[in-house]
Amino acid sequence: MVDRFEKFSLAISEISKYWHKLAAEEMEKYGLRSTHSIYILTMAKYPQGITAPQICEYCNKDKADVSRMMAIMEEKGLVKKEGTNQNLYRGVFKLTDTGKKAAEHVHQRASLAVELAGKDLTEEKRNIFYEALESIVFNLRELSKKGIPE
Repeated sequence: MVDRFEKFSLAISEISKYWHKLAAEEMEKYGLRSTHSIYILTMAKYPQGITAPQICEYCNKDKADVSRMMAIMEEKGLVKKEGTNQNLYRGVFKLTDTGKKAAEHVHQRASLAVELAGKDLTEEKRNIFYEALESIVFNLRELSKKGIPE
C-alpha cells in the first residue's frame, strides 16, 4: 500500500513534470524555456513595470536567475528595461508589445491547460483543492525556514 508521503511526492512530481513539459512546448515558440513562463506571466500583471527585486520576490527566484532570464528575454525582444542601464536593480522591466502578445498567448494556453486538467472536478472540489494547495505550500515554506520539528 502506498502511504500518504509517497502519494503526495509522486503527485507533486508528476504535476510538475507535465506542467513544465506543456510550458516548454508553448515557450518554444518564442525561443524560450518553460521557466520563462512564470516571468512573462508575472510581468504581464505589472504593465507599469516591475523591478528586478520585485521579480525575485514574486517569482521566488534569486538575483542571478532573474538577471539571466531578463537578459534572455531582452535579447528576444520581449522585455525592455527603463531607467538606469548601469545597474540591473535600478529601473523597471516592462514587456514590449511582442512580449505582451506572448504573455497573452501563454496565459490563454495555461488557462486552457488548467481547465482541461481539472475537467473532472466540480467547482466545490476545485476550490477545496486550491485551498489545500495554498495551505500545503504555506506549511512547507514554514518548515523549510524552521526545519522539521523533532
